[in-house]
Amino acid sequence: MLRGLRRTARRALATASAGTLKALQETTEPMRRRGRPLHPDVLTPAEWRVVEGVRHGLGNPAIARRLGVGIDAVKFHVSNALQKLALRDRRQLRLWRGVQRAGPPTTRSRRSFDMTTAAFGTLAQIARGVADIRAAELWYRDVLGLPHLFTFDTMAFFDCGGVRLMLSQTPSGGESLLYFRVEHLHAHYDALLARGATPLSAPHRVHQHADGREEWLAFIEDNEGRPLGLAETLAPAA
Repeated sequence: MLRGLRRTARRALATASAGTLKALQETTEPMRRRGRPLHPDVLTPAEWRVVEGVRHGLGNPAIARRLGVGIDAVKFHVSNALQKLALRDRRQLRLWRGVQRAGPPTTRSRRSFDMTTAAFGTLAQIARGVADIRAAELWYRDVLGLPHLFTFDTMAFFDCGGVRLMLSQTPSGGESLLYFRVEHLHAHYDALLARGATPLSAPHRVHQHADGREEWLAFIEDNEGRPLGLAETLAPAA
């Protein structure tokens, strides 16, 4: 008889526990729906914008100025990104190969690439550091007479007979930087690394034009440790 009472008590406890759990789930489910939904990508849009700045070699103050946010916000997003991606530091983040899901399908392509038939060597852009971007923009446009393409943040772009000149405001100036135009940037980057090139910054989006075109860059080092840029302009997704 005692054994039967124990079995009855266990069944009652199990039923009560199941009922309590169901009630708790029904109570908390609406609370979950009221909060911010989980983003379907590995990073949030804000984290992606900060990560692209890091992969472009920018420090936190420069990223904050470009995005119009505080430095603490940039540090917060960098910390979150490192934790989500299980990366140790900013250097690993610069070499991370992730691509935002919202990007055009072509940006996610990493098809095999035949370097023996690839066209490489077309100079796409030359960069030059300037102390005052606004003054330099006026001089190169109005005095030198170069066609002005566009300006954003602390960079101004001009056309030099098909080769783009990028003026970038920087306190130290620095030597000129060469950018080579490539197709299938991710695949080209992989092929160069396979041939022994040292990676400096993984392919990343640096600008989106009003018509939907995207400017993508990656950086490798030459034999003396100087950066070389690889550039691709992607057409808007169909």
